Amino acid sequence: MASKRKHQRATEEKDSMTRIAIVNKDKCKPRKCRTECKQSCPVNRQGKLCIEVTPATKVAQISEELCVGCGICVKKCPFEAIAIINLPSNLDKQTTHRYGPNTFKLHRLPMPRPGQVLGLVGTNGIGKSTALKILAGKQKPNLGRYQNPPDWEEILLSFRGSDLQLYFTKILQEDIKAVVKPQYVDAIPRLVKGKVGDVLDKKDEKNIAQELGELLEVNKLRERNVPDLSGGELQRFAIMTAVIQKADVFMFDEPSSYLDVKQRLKAGRAIRNLLEAKTYVVCVEHDLSILDYLSDFVCVLYGIPGAYGVVTMPFGVREGINIFLAGFVHTENLRFRETSLTFKISETTDNTDEATKRHFNYKYPAMTKTLGKFKLNIDAGSFTESEIVVLLGENGTGKTTFVRMLAGLIEADEGKKTPALTVSYKPQKISPKFEGTVRQLLHKRIRDAVNLPQFQTDVTKPLNLDNIIDQPVKVLSGGELQRVALILCLGTPADMYLIDEPSAYLDSEQRLIAAKVIKRFILHAKKTGFVVEHDFIMATYLADRVIVYDGVPSVECTARTPETLLTGMNTFLKLLDITFRRDPSNFRPRINKLNSVKDSEQKKSGNYFFLETNEKEERKLDN
Repeated sequence: MASKRKHQRATEEKDSMTRIAIVNKDKCKPRKCRTECKQSCPVNRQGKLCIEVTPATKVAQISEELCVGCGICVKKCPFEAIAIINLPSNLDKQTTHRYGPNTFKLHRLPMPRPGQVLGLVGTNGIGKSTALKILAGKQKPNLGRYQNPPDWEEILLSFRGSDLQLYFTKILQEDIKAVVKPQYVDAIPRLVKGKVGDVLDKKDEKNIAQELGELLEVNKLRERNVPDLSGGELQRFAIMTAVIQKADVFMFDEPSSYLDVKQRLKAGRAIRNLLEAKTYVVCVEHDLSILDYLSDFVCVLYGIPGAYGVVTMPFGVREGINIFLAGFVHTENLRFRETSLTFKISETTDNTDEATKRHFNYKYPAMTKTLGKFKLNIDAGSFTESEIVVLLGENGTGKTTFVRMLAGLIEADEGKKTPALTVSYKPQKISPKFEGTVRQLLHKRIRDAVNLPQFQTDVTKPLNLDNIIDQPVKVLSGGELQRVALILCLGTPADMYLIDEPSAYLDSEQRLIAAKVIKRFILHAKKTGFVVEHDFIMATYLADRVIVYDGVPSVECTARTPETLLTGMNTFLKLLDITFRRDPSNFRPRINKLNSVKDSEQKKSGNYFFLETNEKEERKLDN
């Protein structure tokens, strides 16, 4: 009898599994289809209204209470606009917010701690920005009840017993002031007018604008108008505007985008200087080495982008980032990604290939290029097939100029010519002008490559092209445009591939996938790749050799001759005065804290790049 009850309870639990239906508003087009979802739904055939849609409606609506999860509508929809997803039953009572019917829902919330930096890591579209809005008090959580939102009393009751109850009480009583550094700094010039110095002086509530402006290199921008600033300058201006204000909660959404490695570390120091006994700091970041450097503890967000996101409990920095890379949350015994991501740099060629590599050696001469007041000196160098050369340097040192000179788009002052090779170039900034869908663009530009099974396996499938192939090019997000630009670049037949900042707009997971795609393609196609990259993890994974830039940015710089990864990285990190070590479990690069024991040891030995550590040592360093 007892075993029967247990079986019955297990069956009921299985039946009560939370089911969500997601309808993509951009893809759902009732006027252009025969409402196949509604016609084929078995619940609708019984006379109930599970799917409601007519040619006159803008989007289909699916009742999650009536849905039986058969998945027929998913297969029948000609535009692939429907997704039916089963969630674990334990998440049923942990819904924090939902925007509307058949839209994204967020489960649980990260809890910031006073006097510490909370890092959030997860893919794009998983709810990080939604969580920031709720914690900043700009979005009232509706606990999933978008039709009859709860009042604050009920919201506080749902978080009782946790630190969030006290946190939301303070928000309700307006005891907490929150400052948010927005994700998209490109939009700032539309909202803020006037000179940089005037805006900063108005916001400076701590009288630290001059000192902080020196650290973030913003003082030299004070006489310029905000709309005239570049992406990196806008990012530094936005970070500084947030830091100089008096507040209880500081939130930074992707503070490293547009910045070079040196500027990222300075921004990290400025953010960590905010820490006081009663100050909360939350940071969303896709550059994992900077997130590691910035944070005291980490919450991982997992789920299905655009459908649902779940926030884990807080973990130590190393453990949290390693959980994200492993794709397995041990505290919940849950795997959210089929494969784990590691950074073991395997040798791309063995010794037997050395003679072949020397046979296919290409050389470029020593050159100079003057652009206005800026002068770039290039030392002579060489490159081989099946090799990726990464260009390392600050913003304004002429990396893009060098790439454009190699591509033959800019001529050297002396009129010297680079090797006569065909070149495929992915620019730093992508502005979509094509009228039509992604499919039409690819068929117009790289029809032959897209139809090759090898190219599909190596490039288009890992970069998730199928999800966006029928979308108009002009409505794509930054990350989607970046993936399309990368496919176009690699699909164009050439001897040399010049890729400028492939990680821009991509999330942590997409960056690692993009790095693997570029590496595999260059190796299999026996071509040469030149990559400009500021994300240190991506740069070290990609590089066979590196070109280090030194000098004064925007005045005069020198591009050195290509060096081996170890020698080049040591030179570059010495210029930046930082040291790296490797995580023993997944081999990712980790920045040593400034003036720590490990940092001092490595600087004394001259080994700035990747000192191997074992598991015991790593635990000691984290503590």
